[in-house]
Amino acid sequence: MQLAFDELGTPLREVTFVVVDLETTGGSPDGGNITEIGAVKVRGGEVLGEFSTLVDPGVPIPPQIVALTGITTAMVSSAPRIEQVLPAFLEFADGAVLVAHNAGFDVSFLKAACRVHGFDWPKPTVVCTLKLARRVLRRESRERQSYRLSALAPLFGARTTPNHRALDDAKATVDVLHGLLERLGPLGVQSLEELLDYLPDVTPAQRRKRELAEHLPERPGVYLFRGPSDEVLYVGTASNLRRRVRQYFTSSESRGRVKEMVALAERVDTVECAHSLEAAVRELRLLAAHRPAYNRRSRNPGKVWWIVLTEEPFPRLSVVRRPRDGALGPFTSRTRARTVADALADIAGLRTCTARIPASGASGSPCVLAELGRCGAPCTGAQPVEEYRSAVRLVSDLVEGTDATLLARGTEQLAELADARHFERAARRRDELAALLRAVDKRHRLTALAAVAELVAAAPDG
Repeated sequence: MQLAFDELGTPLREVTFVVVDLETTGGSPDGGNITEIGAVKVRGGEVLGEFSTLVDPGVPIPPQIVALTGITTAMVSSAPRIEQVLPAFLEFADGAVLVAHNAGFDVSFLKAACRVHGFDWPKPTVVCTLKLARRVLRRESRERQSYRLSALAPLFGARTTPNHRALDDAKATVDVLHGLLERLGPLGVQSLEELLDYLPDVTPAQRRKRELAEHLPERPGVYLFRGPSDEVLYVGTASNLRRRVRQYFTSSESRGRVKEMVALAERVDTVECAHSLEAAVRELRLLAAHRPAYNRRSRNPGKVWWIVLTEEPFPRLSVVRRPRDGALGPFTSRTRARTVADALADIAGLRTCTARIPASGASGSPCVLAELGRCGAPCTGAQPVEEYRSAVRLVSDLVEGTDATLLARGTEQLAELADARHFERAARRRDELAALLRAVDKRHRLTALAAVAELVAAAPDG
């Protein structure tokens, strides 16, 4: 039987690839920051665009990194911060297949930056030329082969020599990618789906289950993976059901639990929807109804956190699950909520201890924060209620959007830390202020929506 064109997948000549390379201050996003992003957008062998920028990491660049890349602290001192760069890069890469040499490294930094600065990671399909080269070249030769970009570039006649600068390395990776794809052509790898299937990350279980996606519609909707007892294992949404479900059977799916789910799946059911908005609503209802074992959100589909002022003579900021008047949020992560609460308390001078302090007659011992001048020590009786209440009012006014004194104070603290060359502390305060500002902005937008008596949401069908 001859397959129709839509069953063959997306031809590689029609796929838009964004080949990206990063330079960083370290080998892990836990202890390193991005210093440069370079990317090249290609389709059908033609370069469609380039993206290149230095990035101020907020910390001095280590000498060994300077020696490797040639990027100095002085070079990035006037460069934009990563939170300013990310929106432009994400727009540049939107809808494309992301390619990198040792993609796990680059993607981990990009995902971490998105997480820290509150951007949604778009979850693109990712192709790693390092893994692809190992698969292709090991098949062709048993001789020992280096798979470093510096070794592969001359092998494939790259027009740009890799030099540990982001754009040049991305350009070299483009030529390596094209060289690898040329070698895969005679092996029958002609579509994106076949390329992803060829990569070594695909398990035998994933390959066996590919047929589950073959007869699904190419429409927006919700898909349900069902197990041996017809139980719902996983629920998701897609703008194209068939294309999305196919990805579960390729190397683009790297999550261990999801691979385990795919191995258990016996069939995939779908619910076609008019548009993605309807699909999102149906997904939430199905998650609540079935509580699938492999959906994280099914365990607590409405799990969010809020920051509130406690009701006591000397209020403190508390992270809670149930909001009340004046709450700041919501936050999808308790850790993020706690970070914002601690930063806000520090800027305002509120206490962070959990002791119950009476309105008068307190006689406790001062804590370290009091000794550092970051708390008025109401626990010792040194700070009267009215003086403390003025700080509480500043917090309430910031949350309500009527007074930005605390933001100005936080900005001044940031400038003082930077002037004193306490760069790591300044970077933390910068990130805390950004998270606080996003939380306040979200709160104002949600408050405005909640005040609407009736809200009708719609999306165009086209």
